[in-house]
Amino acid sequence: MPSITSAGIGSGLDIESLIGKLVAVERTPINQLKARTDKLQSQLSSYGKVQAALSAMRDAASKLTSVNTWGANLGTSSDTSAVSVTTGAGAPAGNIAVQVNRLASVQSISSSVKPTTGAIGQGRITIELGKWTDAPTPAPGDPPGLPSFAAKAGSTAVSIDITAGNDSLSQIRDKINAAGAGVQASIITDSSGARLVMRSSETGEMNGFRISVTDDDGIDDNNGLSAFAYNPGVSVPFMNRDQGASNAEVLLNGLKIDSASNTLKDSIEGLTIGLLKPTSSPVTLGVGPDKEAIKKTITDFMTAYNAAATLMRDQTKYDAGSKTAGALQGETSVVGMNFQMRIVAGGTTTLGGKFTRFSDIGLDPSADGTLKLNSTKLEAALADIPNLKQMFMGTDSGNSSNNGLAQQLRKFADQELGVDGRLSTRQAGLKKSIDDNGKSAERLETKVSLTEKRLRARYTALDVQMGQLSGLSTYVNQQMKNLVK
Repeated sequence: MPSITSAGIGSGLDIESLIGKLVAVERTPINQLKARTDKLQSQLSSYGKVQAALSAMRDAASKLTSVNTWGANLGTSSDTSAVSVTTGAGAPAGNIAVQVNRLASVQSISSSVKPTTGAIGQGRITIELGKWTDAPTPAPGDPPGLPSFAAKAGSTAVSIDITAGNDSLSQIRDKINAAGAGVQASIITDSSGARLVMRSSETGEMNGFRISVTDDDGIDDNNGLSAFAYNPGVSVPFMNRDQGASNAEVLLNGLKIDSASNTLKDSIEGLTIGLLKPTSSPVTLGVGPDKEAIKKTITDFMTAYNAAATLMRDQTKYDAGSKTAGALQGETSVVGMNFQMRIVAGGTTTLGGKFTRFSDIGLDPSADGTLKLNSTKLEAALADIPNLKQMFMGTDSGNSSNNGLAQQLRKFADQELGVDGRLSTRQAGLKKSIDDNGKSAERLETKVSLTEKRLRARYTALDVQMGQLSGLSTYVNQQMKNLVK
């Protein structure tokens, strides 16, 4: 069979052009179907945008129905240099008086001046955490007593071996720090020389410590490793106590509290109180709703609402001036949703006291369906958090249509976004139509292919016949010329 490029050689006819035009006519339904499918795809994409905008509005409304938004989540201090406060879940609203009589401290001891290079001495250092209790005041004429030490419950004494070649002042410091004994060592140098300083890793009276030393030189003195012993309950220590370990002493609303830490986490539920320095008088901590955060949550909701309302309006409108229509113009599902959302947003509730509608708090409905912010009215509404909260998130067990306005909008959006809502139903219908069009297009493409094949066969046969007739005509003409001669 002649190829496509050879069709028409026999007859001289433009067969390729004829076939192309006939096939183009056959493809007209396919092109029309594609145009309808493109429009459906555009509508489906626009429905996706509406879905995203409505979902964002629902999420913003949900934040206004959350107790976390309206909880006592802001703490203030009348003296931030002395007492700090942060809030958490369950924090009680109100004022708290905090007086810091004493901060929790660590035990700190220091050695006499020691050489920074060379060997100090070998042996074993044993560190044990616990509480020191000062010796009782002796009776007149009695010798002074010694302080006593009670090991910390659950702690274990840690022994550190100091060997030859590893017994310089810095090496002893490093071994103590690596032992995890609850003590931190450092070297402090001044004009007098270098000293080894040891401090508790944590504050609190139970985090004091004693140090026992077994010196390989066999002599307990201020030379060799024994210079780092601290056990005043047995003998005169060679290390100096610069600070004792103690608990913080605090008055919370007049109640005395002892704490091993300068951070009070469990004294008042939901509050973390930081003790920074002693005070001569109470510091007032205020705990209540964060009005600026609430204001932002309200304005964020308004922004999300306006975005959804504007999108639905623009997607469904017809511009007579430019004679252009939105992708969803005539889509009753979106028109209905936009109308119903405006009805809900323009509704009322009696749960918010003097605040019954959005306009009462400065969210004024406008003609284009959006909300306009009146900052003065909103600031005034923030002065009455209890009623403002109820206007947004209150629930009426006897009449759900009287629920808070954020509750009503969240319910509306949940219904529209649900599997049986208008959005999901219409999107499913569009997807089915697009799928059906695709199948129809495949069938039509098969039909066009068969038609093109049939036309090509017919025109190719015609081309051959026309070629043969043309050849016969040429032969007859030649014979006639020969007869005339």
